[in-house]
Amino acid sequence: MTEILILFLAGLFLPLFPLSMGFNWLLGRMQSPVLRALALLLWPQAGLLLISQLEFAVPDWFLLLALASSGFYAFRALALRDVGEWSGFLATSSWAFLWIPIHAGTAIMNVQLYALGFSVPLVLLAFLGAGLERRFGAACTGLYGGLAESIPRFSTILVLVVLAIIATPLFPAFFIMLVTITQAMSVMPAIAAGIAVVWLLWSWAGALLLQGLVTGTPDDSRPADLHTGAILGYALILVLLLVAGIAGMGVLS
Repeated sequence: MTEILILFLAGLFLPLFPLSMGFNWLLGRMQSPVLRALALLLWPQAGLLLISQLEFAVPDWFLLLALASSGFYAFRALALRDVGEWSGFLATSSWAFLWIPIHAGTAIMNVQLYALGFSVPLVLLAFLGAGLERRFGAACTGLYGGLAESIPRFSTILVLVVLAIIATPLFPAFFIMLVTITQAMSVMPAIAAGIAVVWLLWSWAGALLLQGLVTGTPDDSRPADLHTGAILGYALILVLLLVAGIAGMGVLS
């Protein structure tokens, strides 16, 4: 019974539908970007700590549930306009895939690194979303556009962060997804095909988000762009993500 309880709680922190609704409900009520960042970093790590206590293998049907949960949130993200909700749904969608390396017997320490690879870009987006709220009163697509013209430095960082979230080469999530697909192939090729479809949905959702924010004609407001210190901070983290992704090409397994 204790093992089943641990598995159930892990499904809350490594989100499986409908338990995944708990994280998105909690994240939606966090106003502080610092709290949102901590939640995005620590939530999956708590699930992995629980998994490390299990003494039996994760059942095969968990992979189907993980794929269904990930696909559901990736599809829902296509229609979202709020940057905070979008980041929460992408977090839920990506973390669900951590069940696949867990099922394959990947060392928990490696899976913890996978979780960080998914989470760190989402943390950056949490702070960028807070920046949009300060400048415009809300972080939503459709309310304003043309950020590439009005705040070009902010827009450049935003584009790079979204590319990291949707697992674009050479960011860590790209290589994590390749490993995940390879591991799924050994269990059920249909799951690997489903992962590829979800990955495409991420790209579509990311393109829609950027289209609603970056492109278009800016309004008459002249918001302040990112200052040099902020640019250097974001750029340093993005460069470290790229280095981590490239360094992990041959060791993520």
